[in-house]
Amino acid sequence: MSSLAISQTRFEKSQATSEPKWIKWSLITISLLFFGIFLLLPLIAVFVEALRKGFDVYLSAVTEPDALSAIKLTLIAAAISVPLNLVFGVAAAWAITKFDFRGKHFLITLIDLPFSVSPVIAGLIFVLVFGAQGWFGAWLQEHDIKIVFAIPGIVLATIFVTFPFVARELIPLMEAQGREEEEAATVLGANGWQTFWHVTLPNIKWGLLYGVVLCNARAMGEFGAVSVVSGHIRGFTNTIPLHVEILYNEYNFAAAFAVASILALLALLTLLVKTYVEWRLRAETDAEPLIEVQK
Repeated sequence: MSSLAISQTRFEKSQATSEPKWIKWSLITISLLFFGIFLLLPLIAVFVEALRKGFDVYLSAVTEPDALSAIKLTLIAAAISVPLNLVFGVAAAWAITKFDFRGKHFLITLIDLPFSVSPVIAGLIFVLVFGAQGWFGAWLQEHDIKIVFAIPGIVLATIFVTFPFVARELIPLMEAQGREEEEAATVLGANGWQTFWHVTLPNIKWGLLYGVVLCNARAMGEFGAVSVVSGHIRGFTNTIPLHVEILYNEYNFAAAFAVASILALLALLTLLVKTYVEWRLRAETDAEPLIEVQK
């Protein structure tokens, strides 16, 4: 009986629609055309233009001091912002899904704020608060503390535009899982840390990793907010996207595409990790109904 139920479940999945074949192939063709024109073709163009003048020119462009400084700063901003957003995302998702308190919906709205505010506006906010003419500008100058037009400002801007990703990935996942397992662990005598480490974390690990991957991708590719707070100081406050813009504006196209290819390679690596995480999430999700049927 259980085998019959499993087969029926698989059959229902395979027969989700009954549309004619021409509709299916038309949709597939349109999707592939959009993918080829708007995603694959520009990606290929980046690598073609980067290598147009030869590998020696390419290697020189990506290893010159300003490019290495931009790569280093991009990695530093991501290395600081992603772990902080991971901690915030887990804490916010746990508070929202496991507890009832006043202001819960307001907190959810605040988490979504970077999605609704232009990154340029976010950068201007930091300039208004920490700039020389800002609210804390005089105090910061007196104590010789630099935030805007320095690395701290870039990190703050990166944190602001990326902090929703982990929380937004975990909240629906943890809401779907409910509170029963955590409550059972508490009844059995587990403390909060033990409950999180042995019950909550194993259930959300792939969703957590997925959120981290998206957060890291946005951190490395952010342009608008970072552009406002960086000051475009070459070799000091330029990330990879800003360095590419400067090279392109100087008509140094070979170097611009060469450095852009580094960001494209990081994006491809992120895409591979994202695809693997999605596959694991889908595999676990598909396995749960089968386990219930077998029981």
